[in-house]
Amino acid sequence: MKVFLCLVLTLHFAVLCHGQVKKVCFSIDDLPVVAYGVTDSSYHEVVTAQLVGSLRRNNVPAIGFVNETKLFHGDVLIPFQIRLLQQWVDSGLDLGNHTFSHPDFNTHSFGDYSMDILKGEIRTREILNRKNKSLKYFRHPFLHVGASKARADSLDWFLTEHHYTVAPVTIDNEDYVFALAYQRSVNKKDKTQQKQIAADYINYMERKVLYFEKQARALFGRDMNQILLIHASALNADCMDDLVAMFQRNHYVFITMDEALTDSAYTTPVTVFGSWGISWIDRWALSQGKKGDFFKEEPSTPAYIKELAKWNRL
Repeated sequence: MKVFLCLVLTLHFAVLCHGQVKKVCFSIDDLPVVAYGVTDSSYHEVVTAQLVGSLRRNNVPAIGFVNETKLFHGDVLIPFQIRLLQQWVDSGLDLGNHTFSHPDFNTHSFGDYSMDILKGEIRTREILNRKNKSLKYFRHPFLHVGASKARADSLDWFLTEHHYTVAPVTIDNEDYVFALAYQRSVNKKDKTQQKQIAADYINYMERKVLYFEKQARALFGRDMNQILLIHASALNADCMDDLVAMFQRNHYVFITMDEALTDSAYTTPVTVFGSWGISWIDRWALSQGKKGDFFKEEPSTPAYIKELAKWNRL
């Protein structure tokens, strides 16, 4: 009996040391759907149903960030696009503001950008209110927060005045490049290429996760609550179960944005600014004086994916 107890305790200790539970929030940008020019409503409905269904089935409490311009054709509201957002909320998922038209804070005036934020909250707020939820989080398009401290501070002040909390990102990646390549393979009905892209995507994302884990430990001496950024694409709809399984294989549990931000790492000051759109882990590292060698092991997107995703490619 004593031998058995010692074995159990030893195994428990090994799990604690080598397979400790880590936490991640899934955040999904550009709702309702990143369609890459596909206007068929059934396509939008399938992508949304797959995304929402997988998140719900796997108990992932994700948050989706909305561009409300997608809810309109000209000035006319599109009812089925509203229904797509309603699916998220009806499934217990959260929604946030990603501006109305996805403007770039690096190139737009503060006045135009701030008005686009307010224009982008109207329908999302209505949908959340019907479920007794509030609109709380804002995600910067392109992760551009302001190229100078003064500009970043002005936007932070505006967001605070309008009761928004910034939704940062720690696991940044080029899922959108994979997604465009994948959509082009779908358009060509190239099933073999679709499978290859999907497999390489999960492998790439796993390497990204492990990289940002390492970077966080280098900065804070521990694992932190991570926040993943991906987009509402057909690629992520088709791969969501595999993406979730990859995180589980790496000992992650899934948390809300609220819980993620309880980590004290998110109070780390950012003191270096530029035109970049990068992970908050990179911002904190730059603010602490880290140089090129600190970032040299970041995984890159495969060359064939970049080639398939070229914008001038038919």
